[in-house]
Amino acid sequence: MAACGRLPGPLTRWLRPSRVEQLAEDAAEAAKRRAYQTHPDVVALRIEQVRTQVDRLCWAGITLGLGFTMTNVQAFAAAGTTVWSLPWLAAWLLDPTVSLVLLAILRAEQITSRYQVRTGPWVRWAKWLTLGATYVMNTWAAYAAGSLSGVVLHSVPPLVVFVAAEAVTDLRDKLTEAVTTASVVNPPPSVHQVRTKGRRKLFGDYLAEARAAWSPDTKVTPAWVRSVTDCARGLSPRLAATFRSEVERTAASVANDATRESEVRQ
Repeated sequence: MAACGRLPGPLTRWLRPSRVEQLAEDAAEAAKRRAYQTHPDVVALRIEQVRTQVDRLCWAGITLGLGFTMTNVQAFAAAGTTVWSLPWLAAWLLDPTVSLVLLAILRAEQITSRYQVRTGPWVRWAKWLTLGATYVMNTWAAYAAGSLSGVVLHSVPPLVVFVAAEAVTDLRDKLTEAVTTASVVNPPPSVHQVRTKGRRKLFGDYLAEARAAWSPDTKVTPAWVRSVTDCARGLSPRLAATFRSEVERTAASVANDATRESEVRQ
């Protein structure tokens, strides 16, 4: 071994795990990984990350769309006024007034949709009114001039804002439903499971699980013990022998009690 720098062939084959054992280890590792991936807390964390991305993208699109409409709304409000006059300057306040109300409504719906709280009809009417007012003021000049390209150009940003404002509420609602569905399909571990996971599993814990899963017609073998307790392969023979002797002692004790009872009756 020292001269060759490696183990002999038979010894290497003996130490190397078999194909079945390797597959069993891979299956156990995959099951543990899937258990963590489908845990409700992990699913909720991933959904919250997606929710944050969706909110940021929608807010960015809505803000840019409202910023695009600002100049057209100002031109609509300041039509016929002198540049830099007081009415011309006041016209810049019209679009922010409407946009801030719309953003306040969307911000409130961001919270209510998270907890699936339905808002009243006035909220939707206020949102549609602000979006409709923005659309009309943004496209009025194009309609008045009869410019089809201008109508299309100035209709796209308000319509995108309108669709995004409606869609983002439904998206948040469905993301909340996804968290609830994950909790139902994969319920969180019980208090007993959490306490057991917090410390090292002892021999008595495996033995208690075997007792709970045993039935009178069960043949106690190491394979059966592994299947019901998920213990290591090296521990299963000892665990099976201990539990088998316990079952045999219990059966013998019951038989002795029955014999004594029959003798007393006789």
